[in-house]
Amino acid sequence: MPKIIIAIDGYSSCGKSTTAKQVASRLGYTYIDTGAMYRAVTLYFLQNHTPLTNPKAIQQTLEKIHITFNFNAKTGRNETCLNGLNVEEEIRKLYIANAVSEVSAIPEVRWALVAQQQQLGRKRGAVMDGRDIGTKVFPDAELKVFMTADSFIRAQRRQIELLEKGEMVGLDEITENIKKRDHIDTTRSESPLRRAEDAKLLDTSFMTIDEQVEWVVQLADERISSLLRQGHFKKEIV
Repeated sequence: MPKIIIAIDGYSSCGKSTTAKQVASRLGYTYIDTGAMYRAVTLYFLQNHTPLTNPKAIQQTLEKIHITFNFNAKTGRNETCLNGLNVEEEIRKLYIANAVSEVSAIPEVRWALVAQQQQLGRKRGAVMDGRDIGTKVFPDAELKVFMTADSFIRAQRRQIELLEKGEMVGLDEITENIKKRDHIDTTRSESPLRRAEDAKLLDTSFMTIDEQVEWVVQLADERISSLLRQGHFKKEIV
Protein backbone atom coordinates (compact mmCIF):
# COMPACT_ATOMS: atom_id res chain seq x y z
CA MET A 1 0.00 0.00 0.00
CA PRO A 2 1.43 3.44 -0.93
CA LYS A 3 2.26 5.77 1.93
CA ILE A 4 1.49 9.45 2.37
CA ILE A 5 2.37 12.40 4.57
CA ILE A 6 -0.26 13.28 7.18
CA ALA A 7 0.11 16.83 8.50
CA ILE A 8 -1.73 17.62 11.74
CA ASP A 9 -1.70 21.27 12.78
CA GLY A 10 -3.65 23.18 15.40
CA TYR A 11 -3.72 24.83 18.78
CA SER A 12 -2.03 23.50 21.90
CA SER A 13 -3.79 20.93 24.10
CA CYS A 14 -6.20 19.79 21.37
CA GLY A 15 -4.84 16.25 21.42
CA LYS A 16 -2.58 16.65 18.38
CA SER A 17 0.38 14.67 19.66
CA THR A 18 -1.61 11.82 21.18
CA THR A 19 -3.76 11.51 18.08
CA ALA A 20 -0.77 11.72 15.73
CA LYS A 21 1.12 9.04 17.65
CA GLN A 22 -1.80 6.62 17.57
CA VAL A 23 -2.56 7.32 13.92
CA ALA A 24 1.07 6.57 13.06
CA SER A 25 0.90 3.35 15.07
CA ARG A 26 -2.33 2.25 13.36
CA LEU A 27 -0.95 2.90 9.88
CA GLY A 28 2.60 1.69 10.53
CA TYR A 29 3.96 5.18 9.86
CA THR A 30 6.76 7.17 11.47
CA TYR A 31 5.63 9.73 14.04
CA ILE A 32 7.60 12.98 14.13
CA ASP A 33 6.93 15.23 17.13
CA THR A 34 7.86 18.66 15.79
CA GLY A 35 6.60 20.33 18.95
CA ALA A 36 9.15 18.37 20.96
CA MET A 37 11.87 19.68 18.67
CA TYR A 38 10.94 23.27 19.44
CA ARG A 39 10.69 22.47 23.13
CA ALA A 40 14.17 20.92 23.06
CA VAL A 41 15.61 24.03 21.42
CA THR A 42 13.84 26.17 24.03
CA LEU A 43 15.36 24.09 26.83
CA TYR A 44 18.85 24.49 25.38
CA PHE A 45 18.38 28.23 24.92
CA LEU A 46 17.27 28.62 28.53
CA GLN A 47 20.07 26.46 29.89
CA ASN A 48 22.66 28.45 27.94
CA HIS A 49 21.08 31.88 28.48
CA THR A 50 20.89 32.53 24.75
CA PRO A 51 19.68 36.11 24.07
CA LEU A 52 16.61 35.89 21.86
CA THR A 53 17.28 39.26 20.25
CA ASN A 54 20.79 38.43 19.05
CA PRO A 55 20.68 36.64 15.66
CA LYS A 56 24.39 35.80 15.75
CA ALA A 57 24.15 34.20 19.19
CA ILE A 58 21.02 32.32 18.13
CA GLN A 59 22.71 30.92 15.03
CA GLN A 60 25.81 29.89 16.99
CA THR A 61 23.64 28.14 19.57
CA LEU A 62 21.58 26.33 16.92
CA GLU A 63 24.77 24.90 15.44
CA LYS A 64 25.40 23.14 18.77
CA ILE A 65 21.98 21.49 18.94
CA HIS A 66 21.34 17.93 17.75
CA ILE A 67 17.86 16.48 18.26
CA THR A 68 17.01 12.81 17.86
CA PHE A 69 14.12 10.51 18.79
CA ASN A 70 14.86 7.21 20.50
CA PHE A 71 12.27 4.44 20.85
CA ASN A 72 11.64 3.31 24.44
CA ALA A 73 10.67 -0.37 24.34
CA LYS A 74 9.20 -0.24 27.87
CA THR A 75 6.78 2.61 27.14
CA GLY A 76 6.38 1.93 23.43
CA ARG A 77 7.04 5.60 22.70
CA ASN A 78 9.64 7.75 21.03
CA GLU A 79 11.53 9.97 23.46
CA THR A 80 13.27 13.24 22.65
CA CYS A 81 17.02 13.42 23.05
CA LEU A 82 18.96 16.68 23.07
CA ASN A 83 22.63 16.22 22.22
CA GLY A 84 22.37 12.60 23.32
CA LEU A 85 20.57 13.33 26.61
CA ASN A 86 16.98 12.18 27.16
CA VAL A 87 14.96 15.34 27.86
CA GLU A 88 11.45 13.96 27.28
CA GLU A 89 10.19 14.73 30.79
CA GLU A 90 11.93 18.09 31.15
CA ILE A 91 10.59 19.59 27.94
CA ARG A 92 6.99 18.84 29.01
CA LYS A 93 7.18 21.08 32.07
CA LEU A 94 5.24 24.36 32.29
CA TYR A 95 8.31 26.62 32.29
CA ILE A 96 9.17 25.27 28.85
CA ALA A 97 5.56 25.72 27.69
CA ASN A 98 5.75 29.33 28.87
CA ALA A 99 8.80 30.03 26.69
CA VAL A 100 8.45 27.78 23.63
CA SER A 101 6.18 30.03 21.55
CA GLU A 102 8.58 32.94 21.86
CA VAL A 103 11.53 30.79 20.80
CA SER A 104 9.48 29.18 18.02
CA ALA A 105 8.70 32.61 16.59
CA ILE A 106 12.38 33.29 15.86
CA PRO A 107 12.93 32.92 12.08
CA GLU A 108 16.36 31.30 12.43
CA VAL A 109 14.92 28.63 14.73
CA ARG A 110 12.06 27.83 12.36
CA TRP A 111 14.35 27.70 9.31
CA ALA A 112 16.69 25.25 11.04
CA LEU A 113 13.95 22.93 12.31
CA VAL A 114 11.82 23.03 9.17
CA ALA A 115 14.85 21.81 7.19
CA GLN A 116 15.31 18.93 9.67
CA GLN A 117 11.60 18.05 9.57
CA GLN A 118 11.53 17.98 5.78
CA GLN A 119 14.52 15.68 5.80
CA LEU A 120 12.84 13.34 8.31
CA GLY A 121 9.71 13.06 6.19
CA ARG A 122 11.29 12.86 2.75
CA LYS A 123 10.39 9.16 2.28
CA ARG A 124 6.68 9.75 3.08
CA GLY A 125 4.88 7.35 5.42
CA ALA A 126 5.01 9.89 8.24
CA VAL A 127 2.62 11.65 10.59
CA MET A 128 3.76 15.09 11.77
CA ASP A 129 2.00 17.38 14.19
CA GLY A 130 2.77 21.01 14.88
CA ARG A 131 1.80 24.53 13.93
CA ASP A 132 2.95 24.87 10.31
CA ILE A 133 3.25 21.36 8.93
CA GLY A 134 0.55 21.73 6.27
CA THR A 135 1.43 25.31 5.39
CA LYS A 136 5.23 25.40 5.56
CA VAL A 137 6.94 22.09 6.26
CA PHE A 138 4.89 19.89 3.90
CA PRO A 139 2.51 22.09 1.89
CA ASP A 140 2.20 19.13 -0.52
CA ALA A 141 1.08 16.69 2.21
CA GLU A 142 -1.58 14.36 0.86
CA LEU A 143 -3.71 14.75 4.00
CA LYS A 144 -3.90 17.85 6.18
CA VAL A 145 -5.86 18.13 9.41
CA PHE A 146 -6.35 21.27 11.50
CA MET A 147 -7.34 20.64 15.12
CA THR A 148 -9.07 23.03 17.47
CA ALA A 149 -11.03 22.85 20.73
CA ASP A 150 -12.75 25.09 23.27
CA SER A 151 -10.09 27.04 25.22
CA PHE A 152 -11.51 26.11 28.65
CA ILE A 153 -11.51 22.42 27.73
CA ARG A 154 -7.94 22.75 26.48
CA ALA A 155 -6.88 24.27 29.80
CA GLN A 156 -8.55 21.46 31.74
CA ARG A 157 -6.78 18.85 29.61
CA ARG A 158 -3.44 20.54 30.16
CA GLN A 159 -3.99 20.67 33.92
CA ILE A 160 -4.71 16.93 34.00
CA GLU A 161 -1.51 16.24 32.02
CA LEU A 162 0.55 18.27 34.48
CA LEU A 163 -1.09 16.65 37.52
CA GLU A 164 -0.21 13.22 36.13
CA LYS A 165 3.41 14.38 36.07
CA GLY A 166 3.26 15.72 39.63
CA GLU A 167 2.97 19.41 38.76
CA MET A 168 0.30 21.36 40.63
CA VAL A 169 -0.66 24.34 38.47
CA GLY A 170 -3.80 26.47 38.79
CA LEU A 171 -6.33 26.55 35.97
CA ASP A 172 -6.05 30.34 35.66
CA GLU A 173 -2.29 30.15 35.09
CA ILE A 174 -2.71 27.43 32.47
CA THR A 175 -5.46 29.39 30.71
CA GLU A 176 -3.22 32.46 30.52
CA ASN A 177 -0.40 30.33 29.15
CA ILE A 178 -2.69 28.95 26.44
CA LYS A 179 -3.94 32.43 25.49
CA LYS A 180 -0.37 33.73 25.31
CA ARG A 181 0.76 30.82 23.14
CA ASP A 182 -2.23 31.19 20.83
CA HIS A 183 -1.49 34.88 20.35
CA ILE A 184 2.20 34.37 19.62
CA ASP A 185 1.57 31.36 17.35
CA THR A 186 -1.06 33.11 15.24
CA THR A 187 0.61 36.53 14.96
CA ARG A 188 4.28 35.70 14.47
CA SER A 189 5.77 36.88 11.19
CA GLU A 190 7.46 33.57 10.32
CA SER A 191 5.08 30.66 9.53
CA PRO A 192 2.14 31.72 11.72
CA LEU A 193 -0.39 29.15 12.86
CA ARG A 194 -3.23 29.05 10.37
CA ARG A 195 -5.47 26.48 8.73
CA ALA A 196 -4.32 25.46 5.26
CA GLU A 197 -7.00 25.94 2.63
CA ASP A 198 -7.18 22.21 1.96
CA ALA A 199 -7.00 21.10 5.61
CA LYS A 200 -9.87 19.18 7.19
CA LEU A 201 -11.15 20.85 10.37
CA LEU A 202 -11.37 18.67 13.47
CA ASP A 203 -12.94 20.14 16.63
CA THR A 204 -11.96 17.82 19.48
CA SER A 205 -13.86 19.61 22.26
CA PHE A 206 -16.23 16.70 22.85
CA MET A 207 -14.36 13.84 21.22
CA THR A 208 -12.37 11.03 22.81
CA ILE A 209 -8.86 10.26 21.59
CA ASP A 210 -10.13 7.02 20.04
CA GLU A 211 -12.73 8.97 18.07
CA GLN A 212 -10.12 11.46 16.89
CA VAL A 213 -7.77 8.68 15.77
CA GLU A 214 -10.53 6.82 13.93
CA TRP A 215 -11.57 10.06 12.18
CA VAL A 216 -8.04 10.71 10.88
CA VAL A 217 -7.37 7.07 9.92
CA GLN A 218 -10.60 6.94 7.93
CA LEU A 219 -9.63 10.15 6.12
CA ALA A 220 -6.20 8.69 5.36
CA ASP A 221 -7.71 5.51 3.92
CA GLU A 222 -10.10 7.54 1.78
CA ARG A 223 -7.29 9.80 0.58
CA ILE A 224 -5.03 6.89 -0.41
CA SER A 225 -7.90 5.18 -2.25
CA SER A 226 -8.67 8.41 -4.09
CA LEU A 227 -5.05 8.91 -5.12
CA LEU A 228 -4.82 5.31 -6.32
CA ARG A 229 -7.91 5.77 -8.49
CA GLN A 230 -6.35 8.89 -9.97
CA GLY A 231 -3.14 7.02 -10.78
CA HIS A 232 -0.86 9.06 -8.52
CA PHE A 233 1.02 5.99 -7.25
CA LYS A 234 1.55 4.15 -10.52
CA LYS A 235 5.33 4.51 -10.40
CA GLU A 236 5.57 3.13 -6.88
CA ILE A 237 3.28 0.20 -7.67
CA VAL A 238 5.31 -0.78 -10.75
